[in-house]
Parts: sequence; C-alpha cells; structure tokens
Amino acid sequence: MQKWMRSIGLTCFLVAGSLLAACSSGDSGAVNENGDEIIEITLSAWGSSPAEQRIFAETIATFEEKHPHISVNVDIVADQYMDVLRTRLIGGNAADVFFLDAFEAPALMDTGVLEPLDHYITEDFDINDFEEPLLNAFKRNDTIYGLPKDTSTLALFYNEDRFEEAGLEGPPETWKELEEYAEILTEVTGQYGFGVVADLARLKFIAESKGGSVAENNQASFSDPKVVEALQPVIDMKQSGVVGVPSDVGADWGGEMFGQGRTAMMFEGNWTISFLEETFPNLNWKTAEIPTIDGEKGSMAYTVAYVMNKDSEKKEAAWELISWLTGPEGMELWTRGGFAFPTRASVSEELGLFDDEIRGPFAEAASYATVWADDTNLPIINNNFNNEFLSAFLGQRPLDEALEEAQRVANREIED
Repeated sequence: MQKWMRSIGLTCFLVAGSLLAACSSGDSGAVNENGDEIIEITLSAWGSSPAEQRIFAETIATFEEKHPHISVNVDIVADQYMDVLRTRLIGGNAADVFFLDAFEAPALMDTGVLEPLDHYITEDFDINDFEEPLLNAFKRNDTIYGLPKDTSTLALFYNEDRFEEAGLEGPPETWKELEEYAEILTEVTGQYGFGVVADLARLKFIAESKGGSVAENNQASFSDPKVVEALQPVIDMKQSGVVGVPSDVGADWGGEMFGQGRTAMMFEGNWTISFLEETFPNLNWKTAEIPTIDGEKGSMAYTVAYVMNKDSEKKEAAWELISWLTGPEGMELWTRGGFAFPTRASVSEELGLFDDEIRGPFAEAASYATVWADDTNLPIINNNFNNEFLSAFLGQRPLDEALEEAQRVANREIED
C-alpha cells in the first residue's frame, strides 16, 4: 500500500538529489532582463517517479517564467525526509518552503517552526475553493500553516466480470449491500468477495463512522465502544471467509490482490488506476464511491502541503511561490498529469475529474474524506492500533480486548 500510495498524493521517494543552499543563503546578485535583482529561494521536496519529477520541474519552470525576479532552487531529499528536515530546522538552515505530509503536520505545527499564512492570504486567493477536510489538515487553532498541494483518496474498485458471473449489477451503495455482495461473490467465484488492508491508514474513517474517535486530546481512544462497534463488521466478514488481505493470496498490496483477480472488490487509492492499466490491461474493472455507512459517505484522504519556514529571510518571495503553486494555474499544471488530485474544487472541475467515470469517485471523496492525520501522537497510536487490530482480524482475540490492550500500551508510550 505504501509503495503505491506514496508514489502520488503523498508523492513518493525519488532516486537522488543534491542538497542545495538553504534559506539563510544570500541572493545571487544576478539581475533579470528587466534589471530587477533575482531573489533565490529554496524549496525542499522528497523524491518522486521520473514522470512526476519531469512535471514538477515544468511547473517550477513555468513559475519562474511568470515571476522572473524569483529563482527556485529545488532541493530533493532522497531519503529520510523528515529526519533531514528536523535536523535542518533545529540547525536553522531549512529551506524557505518545503513539503509537509498531513501525517507529520500536527506535531510540526505545535513546534513554532512554521510561518502562519493567514495574513498573506487575500480575498482573490479564494481560500474557500480548497476542499475543507484537506485545508483543515494544516490548521491549528484556526491558524493556517500550510496549503495542500494535492491529494489522494480511496474509492471502491470492483471487477465487472466477477459481478456478472455472480449476477450482480452495479456496485454496492451501502455497507449492508457490501456485506451481501461479498458473500455472493465469494460463494459464486471461489475468490474473496472483498479485500481489506487491515491498518489504521485505511480503516480510520470506518472506525469513526459510529461517532467514536481513535484519538482524543493526544491520547489513544480506540477502545471506545463506538469504535469497536464500527470495526466489528470487518472482523465478522473476515471470520466468515468472505474477506481476505493481500498476504492471504501472496500479494504485496491491495492493488496487486485486485489485479490478480483474487478479490472482486477492494477499497484502494487513485494510485491504483495507473497500476492496473499498466500491469493488468485486460482486467475489466470500474470504480465507485465507497458504500455509505448509516447513510453517511466516507473515505480516506492523504494530502501534502507547501509550508513556509518561519525563519525564512525571503517570506514575500516564498509566499509568491506557495500561492502560485496552490493557486488554480499552478495546481492545474501540476495535477493534470494524473499522479495526484487537486485540492481545489475548481481545478477538479476544470480538469473534468468529477465527470470522469473512473476518477470521479476519487474527486468526489475529497470533500468528505477523513484526512490521515489529526493528532501529534498519531505515529504511536497508529503502530499500536495496527499491531493489536491484526490479532483480532486473525481471530486470535476479541476485538474489544485487542483494542483495549492497544490503547493501554499506546497511552503508556505517550506518557513515557
């Protein structure tokens, strides 16, 4: 899952890149054709695929053409991005602008190293055009610390040939229908009716669908009866044999499991689209929005923002870069390659994503999805949830006992 998820919305690791001058370096002294001094700023990013790297380079080049008084040094951190970033922030030599994943954002927003962006944002920037859950991922106490550059969401992939074989028309629209379809598909096709990736990054929106929360006040809270109630159907489907995980069929991740025809339905991200088209070109499949739970839509969103270093000496130029890259023009240029989805509704509309038969469900989900981050201790909470949820998923202990143990250990680690 991580291998393919990080290759888009979260924008995966690239092969290499040299470390460039940080924000503390002086201006070049060079002038443009208008005689204006060129301001050099540094943008730190993690790596991506060659195709993504090319489009990103084109996007930055277009910005420089339109802003000839600014030169952007793109600093690719090839490995251990957050470790490198934290070291540079402590040392006072981090870039003027840098990528920040929503998963890491809560902790970093609390440290005071990020420049608040509210007073830079003008009315014509149209902050309300951003999908609300994605923008909120980078807000703390109503202060905006980052603007989401792109996103990836989850939707339902379903195998049309398997559905036809089972006499099913169209995707399930409710969770009850999903359970019924999974049973029929398993019985008729001899393969799993539904595939699951059993970790919190995929299940958080389900866990919180009954009104519970996996974390409250920087503490794990997933032994909440409402969380247990919400997740129990997943456990029950696994125990009844209609749900499988990728490892059950020797697959590395959900897209591979689905592509091999080992499950008829799967919740997966938009990164799976290109994978299936390239690796399983003969597979007959479609996508749909994830079935509703108690009448409510749900999905997960994974998003990354541009943020500004509070210690940057070139904040006005840094804001010019951030505002253009996250404005309609820059965002459309970056996201039209299809690796990740826009965070502005207007850009999704302009690119025709809402009307796209395959990509539409992912674009729609951006307005209501649960963002994968909202707590400074989420890494600890995530690890402990995954360890104990798996034991319940495999039938080794009841779900309520597993989550109670996971919560106890997570909160002990947080306290320590």
